[in-house]
Amino acid sequence: MISKSNKNKIRQGRHLSVRKKVEGTTKCPRLNVYRSTGHIYAQIIDDSKGKTIVSASSIQKEIAKQAEGKTKQETAFIVGQTIGKLAKAKKIKTVVFDRGGYLYTGRVKSLADGARDAGLEF
Repeated sequence: MISKSNKNKIRQGRHLSVRKKVEGTTKCPRLNVYRSTGHIYAQIIDDSKGKTIVSASSIQKEIAKQAEGKTKQETAFIVGQTIGKLAKAKKIKTVVFDRGGYLYTGRVKSLADGARDAGLEF
């Protein structure tokens, strides 16, 4: 009998490996991405204080209105732009990108492109 691999468990292992190397500071916080099957979430985190500075997700009302009738990839771009604007309002220019163990394609790449479009550097 062939056993099916648990993709989420493999992703979590990749994420732990990345988190050993990537750490957000007060000067350069961490932009963390989580994607579920239906939505995408982004947070900018200061690991030295253990605090979330700003966050955005596709379930927020204003983002959900903008994303109505759009693909998941286009929604991720909107979330990236929103997180970039919120970061600019908090005077954050550079971040460390933590892709959460996901491959840098599709929605994760779109979110990163949206954040860069809004002025974030990473």
